Parts: sequence; structure tokens; C-alpha cells
Amino acid sequence: MRYFIISLFLLFSFTAVAQLSIVKGKITGKVIDSETKLPIEMAIVSIYRIGETSAFYDLSTDRNGVFSIDNLLNGDYRITIDFISYQTLVLNSVIIKSTAIAVNLGNVLLVSSSNELDEVKIVAKTATLQNKIDKMVYNTSNDLTSQGGIATDVLKKIPMVSIDIDGNVELQGNTNIRFLINGKSSSIFGASVSEALQSIPASQIKSVEVITSPGAKYDASGTGGIINIVLKESKIQGINSSINLSAGTRLENGSFNLNARKGNFGVGIYFSGNKQLKTITKSSSDRVSYNIAKDSIDRLYQNGVSPFTRSGYQTGVNFNWSITEKNELTATLGYNYFANNTSGMISQNQISSLSDGTIFSEIISERNATSNFKNKATDWSLGYKKAFEKEDQELNVLVTSSYGRSANGAGQQTSYQDAAYSTSGLQSTNPGQDHQVELSLDFVRPIVKGFTLDIGSKIALEDINNNVVTDTLAVDGSYVNNQGQTYGFKYKRNIYAAYLSSTFSLFSNFLLGNAGLRYERTNTTANFVGVTIPDYNIFAPSFTVQHQFSDDNSIKFAYNYRIERPDYEELNPFFNISDPHNISVGNPFLKPEISNRYEFGYNKNFKNGVNLYLSGYYRYNTDDIQPLTTFHSTLTINGTDYADVTLTQRYNIGSQTNIGASIFGSISVYEKLNLRSTIEFGERTNTTPGLGSVSGFAYRANLNLSYQFQPTMMGEIFGNYRSSQKNLRGERPASFLYNIAMRKQFLNKNASVGITMTNPFSKYLNQRSTSYGESFNQLNVKEVPVQSFGISFSYKFGKLEFKKGESNESNGQPEPAF
Repeated sequence: MRYFIISLFLLFSFTAVAQLSIVKGKITGKVIDSETKLPIEMAIVSIYRIGETSAFYDLSTDRNGVFSIDNLLNGDYRITIDFISYQTLVLNSVIIKSTAIAVNLGNVLLVSSSNELDEVKIVAKTATLQNKIDKMVYNTSNDLTSQGGIATDVLKKIPMVSIDIDGNVELQGNTNIRFLINGKSSSIFGASVSEALQSIPASQIKSVEVITSPGAKYDASGTGGIINIVLKESKIQGINSSINLSAGTRLENGSFNLNARKGNFGVGIYFSGNKQLKTITKSSSDRVSYNIAKDSIDRLYQNGVSPFTRSGYQTGVNFNWSITEKNELTATLGYNYFANNTSGMISQNQISSLSDGTIFSEIISERNATSNFKNKATDWSLGYKKAFEKEDQELNVLVTSSYGRSANGAGQQTSYQDAAYSTSGLQSTNPGQDHQVELSLDFVRPIVKGFTLDIGSKIALEDINNNVVTDTLAVDGSYVNNQGQTYGFKYKRNIYAAYLSSTFSLFSNFLLGNAGLRYERTNTTANFVGVTIPDYNIFAPSFTVQHQFSDDNSIKFAYNYRIERPDYEELNPFFNISDPHNISVGNPFLKPEISNRYEFGYNKNFKNGVNLYLSGYYRYNTDDIQPLTTFHSTLTINGTDYADVTLTQRYNIGSQTNIGASIFGSISVYEKLNLRSTIEFGERTNTTPGLGSVSGFAYRANLNLSYQFQPTMMGEIFGNYRSSQKNLRGERPASFLYNIAMRKQFLNKNASVGITMTNPFSKYLNQRSTSYGESFNQLNVKEVPVQSFGISFSYKFGKLEFKKGESNESNGQPEPAF
């Protein structure tokens, strides 16, 4: 595999050198109202080759009315500029030549149309997948099978992203991902990333940005990269709104958005929520353990069922005020809530025998367990943007704050057959608070033509208070406080950062890119007994270079340095004894994980509507953080003995190497049938001193087929297979999920009704995983309910309809970092 990727890189590098002599041009301009002289955002700019009737490139203006079209070959072009309630402007004979490769059209005036529209509609046609120099953008507007679903249903469609059956996310095989909402961090992810993602309705998501090689502007945390979930909002003049409702056998969703804008001021409100109806998961475990001589064997069977429910909602308001043409103020306020409840009954059978099969002990018991979790988070942000007379020079100041409160309750009670032992049990409550504050300052200044300098700084403060109260069941049936498992702690982490970054164009636009260096200092304090967490500094370099052979053919190479800091849950030395036979505990002595990552990408768009994207990556982690499970015939915790226990704890195991590739392709057939597919594969190798190396190969493949039966009716089928993979001490399970959906639009496409089906022919997904250690082997089997049927309804009003072109995203153009 490594040689294949290197060969592919060299092939395209030679092709790039062969085209060194091609000179590329650029057309820029700013669209403004002819009367008010205010910039016009989202005006559609289309560029045509002279003599052709179809535009070969469309984009929309940014919030300052600015547009930029790069990498144009020498030639004569025609440009049209459209916006609702304005007359279409046509610019003929815009010429790119060797003596004038950069054409600045200056201020382009649009004249208001004399015909006023009482009600305006927007139907934006956006490419489902867009590859930009620093990220991949997945737009959800035509994603049928995710309608009525949740955020994880959207994520599983995206190349390089993988989701397991429990909602855990991997990005190119790495789970250490930094999640953002609208470009900002939120304490909603601090409690549980999986739970937070499953509380966000898919109908509320506008797009998902996947950043595998973040530049110096971005935080260095997250060795897997960054996933930014962009929620729906609008900055269109007037009032527009949308309602989405869905009901199903497993999941119910609802969302509402209302946006209003007049002149320079806009406000938007939203509410969304979902509820996962009660589902029952079946599980079993078979663990065999033995002593060093292997002359005695212990076997533990566990079989159980776990009813489960989940619910959540989000609401908020956002404001935007363009104080002047060059000064803008934005503010947001949001509230998030999610909760889950589970209970279960587990039958247990412990058998001790000699190596010849002679049984000398058998203990049969039944354990009843319950747990409930709630998280509430309030987020707010205030941002200021200052533009200067010099084009593209700007200052951004952003303050964000997130305050979360969580409550976790758990209990378990074990009774023994024939009252062979006294009934045992415990119950615990775990309330906590999480407060995060971030202040960032970013300044962008063009230095010379083709070179822009970015400089900035950031302070991130996190303060966590946590309390755990544990009670143990006494012989008389009452609960007595367990002092050894009752405690409170305070955890603080401050990160101070500064960066210097540049965006450049070299050799007459032959090579585009950015490069930078980020410095971060981490200060962590926690009142864990006997533990002092040292401060540390990192310097994180990064660079990305891209060459465009033509308007629809490009290649890029990127490198970045990343860090994964252990969070407080991984550091917390509290023992989780919700299952006395499977106990977990944090490790306060964990060091941060360091990653060096190299990425190669090639994109090609063909004239017949075919799109191809190839990527390869190599990642090397040191002090890699991995969970390790050890077996203990007797484990003593704060004076209490627990028998036949596996203890799971995270360690810096050594190093991890990942090498892999991804192939994404899409094709339109007869303008009605569209096929999209992703194939990913890679090998992961963990190397641990004293344990040797363990390698595991894994792959993922999906296929999305959509068909336009008529202008107002579309169908879609999506299937995703994720292979098993060998881990450090075990193997994760494989999974296969498929979805079928139909959507019918009516009322001039303002309303739609859809039906969705998930695994309609199989009620459960069987998940088999293994784990092992020096003195045990364990097989776990889960039967997870996946079958569901649903119906969805959506209605929108007050939106405009762009007749041509792409919508909000400028196709293929780099965007400023959020």
C-alpha cells in the first residue's frame, strides 16, 4: 500500500511539472447596490466561454459582496451577475492574457428591478460534496435517507468518516476528533460526543466540514482532525422559515427555523428536538480465565437485555448587524439538552474447574442495573469583524462561552441463587459542572500580490467540578455511604496559543497553498490525591500545497502536527463498578498523544458529470493513548474485594502507525440517476514495549443511488459496510446498514413528504467482538435493534429560488477559517 501511494504521488508530481509553463489568470470584483452602495451577499456570478451557452463555473459573493475566480486559462470570457429583485448584469469580453493575468472589475453595480416580489423563494442547487484546499464539505440538501435521522446518519455518508453501531466516530481510523458546531467549541461534546451527536436532528444540519489537515489557525488538539457541524441559518433579506417533522418506529424528530433580515440587521431563531423510542438490546459475554500454570479455569457467562431510551433538544437565537460596510457584529445564544435512560437484567454463571474438566465451584446470580444521564449546556458567542480599505485585510475578534451541567445516576444489585451469598449492590450519583471560555483574535493582511499573512492568538479556559456519592447495600437492605467511592474533585485546564500563517501563490499560480506554525502552552491542575500534572509546550507546524492543472483537475499535499490531550474522564482515578465483573478506571498519569500526519489528494471533474477524488494518508502517533484490559481473580478497591474481574484502563502504549487510502466517485446517468460511492482501506499497527506489534487491516465501502422519477419526486438507496479490525488486544466487530427513502414535493416545492426505511428486512444487527490478555479470553455478542420505518414532512416559506448556479459555497474556492 505504501508503495502504491508513493507511486501515485510521483505520477501526479511529474504531470504537474510537465504543465509548469501554463499561466493561470484571476478575475475579482465586488457586487454592490447601485443606490445604497451596500454590498450584495450571495449574488450569483457565472462565467462563460465566448460562444458557449452554459456556464462552466458558478459561485456566490461573500458577505462583503466580493467574488474571486482563480486558475483561468488565457481566453475571452463572458460574466453574468444575478440576484433576486435586481436586473441581470452581463459583462462581455473579459480577457485573460499573458500581459493581464489578473483582472479586477472593481465595484460592480446592480440596479434594482422595477418589479417587486411579494413573496420570494429560494431553492439552492449545491454540490453534495465539495473538495476545498483545506477541507471537504458535505451538503445535506439532497440527502434523502438521512431525513428524519440524526447527525450520525449524516456523518456515515461522508468519505473518510466511519461510524460504529454505538455512534462512535472515526476519521481515517482515528477516534481523537475535535468536534465543533458552527466553528465553535461547545460543552455539549464534553459529556459524551456520541450522545451529543445523536441528539442533533439531521434536518437541522446545513453541511458538515471535514478537516483532516487543519492549518495553524485551528486548534492543534485532535490527532484525527476536525469535524465542524454547520447548522442552518439564513442571511437573506425578508422573512424565511422552515418546519421539519418526522415520526418512526425508533426515532422521532422535529425542527423549526425562522430568520428575518431587513437592511443591515438580521435575527434568527431555531428549535429542534428528537426522541429515540424504547429499544431493547440483547447481549452476552463468555470469558475464560486461568492461572499461570493453567491447571484451573474460571468461566463467566453473562446474558442480558437492556431497554434504552434517549431524548434531546436544542434552541437558540442569533443576531447579525452590519454596522457599516466594513464593520460587522454577530451574536449567538443557544441551549442544549439531552438525556438517556437504560436498565437491564443480566443472568450470570461463574464456573471454576480443573484443567481436566472437574467442576469444583458454580455460582449462579442475577444482576439488575439502571443508569440515567442528563446534560444541559448553554452557549453564547460575540464576534466582531473589521474590514479595511486594503482589499482582503480584516480583523476578527471572537468570544465564546459554554456552561454545562450534567447528572449521572447508576445502580446495580446482584442476588444469588438459593441465597448462597448475601445480596450485594451499590448506587451512585455524579453531578458535575463544565465551564469553558475562549477568546480569539485573528488578523489577515495581504503583503504583496499572491502572499497573505495571518496572525492570531487564543486563550481557552476550562473549569470542571465533579462530585461522586456512592452507597453500598448493607445486609439489612439499607444503603450505607461508601467513603472509598465518595469524593469530589476540581479540574482546570488553560491553553494559551498564538500562530503565524501565510497563504501564497507561486510560479504564476502554478502552486497555491498555506503554511504556518502554531504555539500552544497547556496548564492543567486537578486535586487528584498524589498527582501533579506537568505543564507542557508544543510547536505545531502545518502546510498545504495545491496545484490546479485546469479548472476541474487539481492535486494537493499536506502535513500537520497534532496533539491529543487526555480529558478529565481519562485522567479521573475513580473506579466505575456498575458491573462488578467489568470495572474501568482513569489514569491520572497519562501524557498527551502526539501525531505527525501526511496527506495526498487528487480531484478530477469530468465534463460528463463524473467526479473522482483520491486521497492517501500516513499518520504516526507517539505516546499513543489506548485502553488495555487486564484480568484479576481478586481485585481490592478501597478495602472491598471483587472476584473474577477485568479492569480496563488507558495507557500511553507506545506508538501507532496508520497508512490508508480513500477513493470517492460520483456519476450522473441520463440526468436522472446519480451514483456516489466511497471505498476506504488502511492498516493500523500498534507497537508497545514489552508487548510487541499488532497490525490490523480494515476497509469500508458505501454506495448511494438516487433517482429523479419526476421533477417533484426522488428516491434514494444507501448502503454502508464497515469491516472488522484487529486491535491491540482484541477485534472490533463488522457492521452493515442500508437505508431506502422516497420524497415527494408539492406546493411549488415548498412542502415535501418522505418515507424512510432502515434495514427493513433485518430487525437486529449482530455484533461480535473479542478481547484477550495474558490470562483471559473474552467473546462479546450484542444484538442491536436497527430496523426502523418512518415518515417525514417539511415545509418552507419566504425563500428565494436561484435559477442557476451553486448556492452559498463557492465551488472549489478556499474559505476563511472560522
